[in-house]
Amino acid sequence: MATPLTKRYGESLRTYFSGNPLNRVSFLRGDYKFLSDAITSPSARFLVVNNLDPAVNPDGSLLFLSFDDVKAAIGNPFEKSEEETIAAWDSTKEYPLIVFLGIDESVDGVSHEKYSGLPYFALNLSSPKDVSTPLGSALAELVTKVTGLGATFSQIRVNYVLNYAEAAMYAMARSYMDWNLRNPHCAGCGAKTMSVNAGGKRVCPPTDRGTALGECPTRGALTNISFPRTDPTIIVAVVNSTSDKLLLGRNKRFPTGFYSCLAGFLEPGESIEEAVRREVWEESGVKLGKVAIYASQPWPYPSSLMIGAIGEALADGEKIHLEHDPELGDAQWFDFAVVQKALDNAELKSNVLDVSEQMYANCPIKVPPSKAIAHNLMRAVVYDNAHLPKI
Repeated sequence: MATPLTKRYGESLRTYFSGNPLNRVSFLRGDYKFLSDAITSPSARFLVVNNLDPAVNPDGSLLFLSFDDVKAAIGNPFEKSEEETIAAWDSTKEYPLIVFLGIDESVDGVSHEKYSGLPYFALNLSSPKDVSTPLGSALAELVTKVTGLGATFSQIRVNYVLNYAEAAMYAMARSYMDWNLRNPHCAGCGAKTMSVNAGGKRVCPPTDRGTALGECPTRGALTNISFPRTDPTIIVAVVNSTSDKLLLGRNKRFPTGFYSCLAGFLEPGESIEEAVRREVWEESGVKLGKVAIYASQPWPYPSSLMIGAIGEALADGEKIHLEHDPELGDAQWFDFAVVQKALDNAELKSNVLDVSEQMYANCPIKVPPSKAIAHNLMRAVVYDNAHLPKI
């Protein structure tokens, strides 16, 4: 049934890496009693990644392991309270990197007051520095076990093989994993930090093996905890003033003939609309008037939130020049008919780099596959007329 919002803006767009089916119950990440029950539960499921790539079955689904499969490597990291765990910190040891993803409330699992469901965790299988340690050996055995089950560690960034729900779960896991791996030291004093809150925070411990550490500017302040970051990024489908052409660019790193929407990071003190106008002008020389936010997509490479927009070029601002920013190798205005043909071709592929097949012979350009937000922005303009005001 159409609602006032859908009548004006159209139906909601579901983007890849979004639509996580799990309830994150983030307020339970500090409840180590709940986490202990969850991680040791026979129903617990572990999404395993190696070098940040997930284990994927031959049918394109995620491989999940059980606690029995992984307990030799991780034990029960939530056996003690978070405070006790921090007090027992030993910087000379290697610890498994585990992230609590949430619970699937549609399936029976563990319970906590009014919340219950199947618990999900992510486990990093990448070997620690010393592969001869018990942890290193156990993780190596798990990698062997995964491959023995016929799974491979797939690069989802270019192979969109996962369904939407599992892609969203993986996006969450990868973002938290990558942030933990990139922040092994305290920004205030340089000491090693430890992962707490089930992978959701990092702390600079006040002691190491029971010995007090030196002063740190983070201690005694409001908080001694760092949190994961998300970098807002714009991506925009630019329409000309007569609504019959679309502006697309080709990054110098793209394969020949591959074009996409323009994109870039927001800067401090800048609105989304301002960032869209600035990035388009800096990269292509085109000046925009109206900018409308259309959809968003988590992009866990490593921690972006893609904010999809549609922008209209000013009638006197459509001239392209690439003198400001050397990132683009080319930018052109393409007729809607050309873009439509490219989109139809791209619907047949899930691999973003697979752009050289004979299927493209009937079109001069290639565009991202259907699960990419750039593809959906283009389709919204050239097929759905999302840039035009709804009556």
